[in-house]
Amino acid sequence: MARQWSLEESIRVEGADPAALYALVADLRKMGRWSPECWRVLVAAPPVRTGTRFVGLNRRGPFVWFTTGRVTTARPGEAFVFDVGVFGLPIARWGYRFEADADGTGTLVTESWQDLRTGRGSKLTTLLGTVFAGTSPERRIAVNRHGMRTTLARIAETAARRA
Repeated sequence: MARQWSLEESIRVEGADPAALYALVADLRKMGRWSPECWRVLVAAPPVRTGTRFVGLNRRGPFVWFTTGRVTTARPGEAFVFDVGVFGLPIARWGYRFEADADGTGTLVTESWQDLRTGRGSKLTTLLGTVFAGTSPERRIAVNRHGMRTTLARIAETAARRA
């Protein structure tokens, strides 16, 4: 299987506006409720802004690891993006885009992932990902696709309960 360097998954959330969905995602402390891999995020209290730093605690099966993150884009109702890494080396860029339906009845939420393990330190971060997360770069795309679909479905469920 060839290595893929990016992925996007989307879900349409009926009855939710972009600002409300952004508020859910931008409260990083809640990410553990939705993501099947991230079980907790340590971050200062909201609001999260561009430049906010955090620590993500992750697990999948018997594998447990941490990442450090920094919010790179925080535009309420439009986009929320953060980079994660380990030991000062880049691993991935995660993002969310929010697009209201033309008729105002819902919002398309798109989650994106980009592999940043290139250049300096890429061999080390690739090895760390395989050892600590239990996933080779070639399998990461399938793991992320499943995780993104699960995360988006759980966000949509949360938004529906609040509507």
